[in-house]
Amino acid sequence: MAKKIPMRQCIGCGEMKSKKELIRIIRTPEGEIVLDKTGRQNGRGAYICDDAECFKKARKNKGLERSFKQSINAEIYDALEKEFTQT
Repeated sequence: MAKKIPMRQCIGCGEMKSKKELIRIIRTPEGEIVLDKTGRQNGRGAYICDDAECFKKARKNKGLERSFKQSINAEIYDALEKEFTQT
């Protein structure tokens, strides 16, 4: 039997994609919100396409706020965007 591919939904465009295609953003147990490059860090995760457009959509439609059930200020978004564009 073929191995099941884990699918996740992008918080920007809402498309279902395989976990490997997406970037994970996590809220750590300490409440920090960071980009999880390994996909293995502890914390509540949200997934987003590796695309600046999806990031803009997620920011506009408050995708991260919904995923983490908390408000997220602009500095966090700016820091994530900076990290996001470097990868």
